[in-house]
Amino acid sequence: MTTYVLDAIVIGTGAAGYNAACRLKEMGVNVAIVTEGVNCGTSRNTGSDKQTYYKLGLGGDSPDSVRQMAENLFAGGCVDGDNALCEAALSVRSFMNLCELGVEFPVNRYGEYVGYKTDHDPYARATSAGPLTSKFMTEALQNKANQLGIKIFNDYLAVEILKNDGAVCGLLCINVNDGSPVAFSCGNVVMATGGPAGIYADSVYPQCHTGTTSLALLAGAKAQNLTMWQYGLASVNPRWNVSGTYMQVLPRFVSVDKEGNEYEFLTDYLGDAYTALSLVFLKGYQWPFDPKKAEKGSSQIDMIVYNECVVKGRKVYLDFTKNPFGLENIDYERLSDEARDYLVKAEATFGTPIERLAKMNTPAIELYSSKGVDITKEYLEIALCAQHNNGGIAVDMWWQTSVRGLFAAGECAGTHGISRPGGSALNAGQVGSLRAAQYIAQNPNAKTNSEDFRQIAIKAAKSVVKPTRAVDDNLDGLILAAQRRMSDNAAAVRDKDKIKIALDETVKEIAKLETNALPSSRKRVFLYYKLKDILFTQSAVITAMLNEDISDTSKIQEVYLTDDGFVYEMRDVRPLPDSDDFFENIWRTYRENKNVY
Repeated sequence: MTTYVLDAIVIGTGAAGYNAACRLKEMGVNVAIVTEGVNCGTSRNTGSDKQTYYKLGLGGDSPDSVRQMAENLFAGGCVDGDNALCEAALSVRSFMNLCELGVEFPVNRYGEYVGYKTDHDPYARATSAGPLTSKFMTEALQNKANQLGIKIFNDYLAVEILKNDGAVCGLLCINVNDGSPVAFSCGNVVMATGGPAGIYADSVYPQCHTGTTSLALLAGAKAQNLTMWQYGLASVNPRWNVSGTYMQVLPRFVSVDKEGNEYEFLTDYLGDAYTALSLVFLKGYQWPFDPKKAEKGSSQIDMIVYNECVVKGRKVYLDFTKNPFGLENIDYERLSDEARDYLVKAEATFGTPIERLAKMNTPAIELYSSKGVDITKEYLEIALCAQHNNGGIAVDMWWQTSVRGLFAAGECAGTHGISRPGGSALNAGQVGSLRAAQYIAQNPNAKTNSEDFRQIAIKAAKSVVKPTRAVDDNLDGLILAAQRRMSDNAAAVRDKDKIKIALDETVKEIAKLETNALPSSRKRVFLYYKLKDILFTQSAVITAMLNEDISDTSKIQEVYLTDDGFVYEMRDVRPLPDSDDFFENIWRTYRENKNVY
């Protein structure tokens, strides 16, 4: 078995992964990246009508401060204060790093980074480089990694965190092409593997991204806030958020039954056409599904689409070619004040939805065109989909997990809580990966000596699943069935009895995994580990859902694995720290301890 020796390994080639590796390399750490596919991942392959990056205000006359931003992040509920303060304090440093690397966030002619308001944002802190902001970030950071000469091990799937005396000592991977094992000896591992995208069938995550949350869970790390997902309306093929302008231009919602009959259905649920249109507009601002808005607010749209798709078994489409409800001309004065005022300011009170979209956001049309869909002529199939997990692996103020030497950054780290400002995840990924790099550089976990590591790696490699001699296997079917079970029973709409049944079935699938899900060839070994990750992660998430209680947002639910399966416990949030801002004291402490104190 091939073995490599390094100081640190980063898993993942998204924006957080590349940033972690670049920061580590610049700090003198011998680091490499492991990835199952350089071009995979959510950062590179997803976006929205105007993908948002949330940062400290850097333009205009609205006052802002690190403390105010931290308080706003903390106010999201079930958020640890030290993480919120770090995300605010390092916002400017992380944002400007991206700007210097060439990400073209817009400025006015004076150089101000002007902003706009996003959801859960009391200030206009948001900015965007367009529909593909995270892609541009990833590409810029990848270029930096290449310039620094960082080694990338492509086509390797991480399957086990190796430990010695309870701390990280390395990583076991398999080659996705032939299932052969390879070991990495290192004292520090940074997981930047994204959210647990693979657990749902109805998902807007790119198909090439599934996540590896169970990698940390099986290593003994705690997770937190796993119940706190963002679900929202998204196109099915291609997978893409239909947020923002896609809703604000007031498209038609069309339902098609199995016989091919189509009809507009929003007024069946909402009565008045202009009430429905005003809620559709708000859906653009308030894109993620929110239970508080499900009875009277914009999330009624989500629930109506869910009812048409899941309960009635129909397909739902957006049509941008014609105005809704047979209206030749929309009476914009009958819309809500917010919708009318916005469309008036955007000079978009005319024509059809596609004409309004061309006026307000031409790149939103071009984006679908680049993916082979012409929304100027075609219907766009949509569903209520999983989009982002606000929870994830529990981390401290340095983004270290409960396992010494194991760090999590990006979406796989559970720092967000219930309701975060839109776009704050991109900032959190950059800040978290920087914090992890700072800690590793200043306070690295000790390496295991070569002979001890060899024995640990050999033992782990013996458990790597071997292909059977079967002509075929059922791995694809088992994965799809598990994903469908999750979407039908444990997504935006949750019934406790159905969730219990889903958990029982998932636990049974785990129990017979090693006998019922063997790959038929070396090229399909990686699918076994995909299924294993899906089932264990689902078990953790469903356990959290069965015991969900967010009535007290000063508490955080943690989930971890025991010999009897996943269990949960509640803890207090870590409060916002009281900063000692007297310069002489900070300067002295910093000189003595640098970044880790």
